[in-house]
Amino acid sequence: MSLLSGRISIFLSAALLGLAAFLGETDTRSVLAQSSGKDETPFYPAQPPPPEVDPLRIQRQTPQQREYRVSALLRDVLGKLWVGSWQGLARIDPNTGRILTRVNLPDVFIGALAEDKVGRIWVGTYQGLQRVDPRTNEITAQNFFMPSNRVLSLLIDKRGYLWVGGDRGLSLISPDRGLLMTTLRNLPGVSANALSLDTEGQLWVGTLDGLVRVDTASAYPIGRVTDLPGTTVQALALDSKGSLWVGTPSNLIELDPLTGKIVRTVAELAERNITALNFDQLGSLWVGTDAGVFRYNPYTGTLAGQVSGLPAAKVLSLSSDTGNKLWVGTRDGLAWVNLNTGAAITHRAFSRTTPEY
Repeated sequence: MSLLSGRISIFLSAALLGLAAFLGETDTRSVLAQSSGKDETPFYPAQPPPPEVDPLRIQRQTPQQREYRVSALLRDVLGKLWVGSWQGLARIDPNTGRILTRVNLPDVFIGALAEDKVGRIWVGTYQGLQRVDPRTNEITAQNFFMPSNRVLSLLIDKRGYLWVGGDRGLSLISPDRGLLMTTLRNLPGVSANALSLDTEGQLWVGTLDGLVRVDTASAYPIGRVTDLPGTTVQALALDSKGSLWVGTPSNLIELDPLTGKIVRTVAELAERNITALNFDQLGSLWVGTDAGVFRYNPYTGTLAGQVSGLPAAKVLSLSSDTGNKLWVGTRDGLAWVNLNTGAAITHRAFSRTTPEY
């Protein structure tokens, strides 16, 4: 692992998240927030961030043109499944598939979900960050003063703090106090596409140019891995042994996070565009790609099967061991997988009626 050279500027700010808590209804337009410090233009490497998407254009689409992307899935502490899609946020019973509630958000273009240590749901969209109370399904906090409002990834660290990855760096937020504590704008690789903790509790950030290891106490980068096949990191997952699994546009890689050395690349998935990773309780690794979902056995180093019947070939999110099922979010809808047969069943409320893959 090569250490960072040069000085990394970490901008500290104390900006209120804009808490709005009401006994009745929540007025999401009331945002109390302030931003300190001068906003500097970040330095971009040769490869730019992913193209911007106009949420207003998406929201104006007719039902026939509606996007059914399911970009984020989250199993909460009660075992319910939160579904973040381009139609908004919903909570379902994963045992029956029944929709329990839909949450009204100011922006339905959801990119990431996380649950904090007291059970609140954090929703990252392409227009900012909202906190949802699952007891009332109301927005109780929101923030628009991060380095970028385009949220790509969310993670709660071991201390209970929330890390927010965007297309222009990282933010650290205190969920309880509602404070934007730190921003790391000059993140090497610019875009925080994926987040994971290692066994020491340090943060790994998947970027457009490899991996960055960040000290969660100081929010300071302490290491970097740039020699990855495929370069851009799109997905991360930590296994029970402490290995970090890395998905790139052309490879699935096992990495030792303590040394930064590549342990192996998975030949069976070479040249596959890896878009999502999720371990189940048995230790199998479910691998989402732009050509479906594969089950990989890391102990034998072999593929154990492929899921059939998904709403679309391109997979965006995974949630295993949820209602005794594997749930799969795709470009064109939501499905759950029968683990005995490996076949997927489309959830019609979140998908087009006819599976295309």
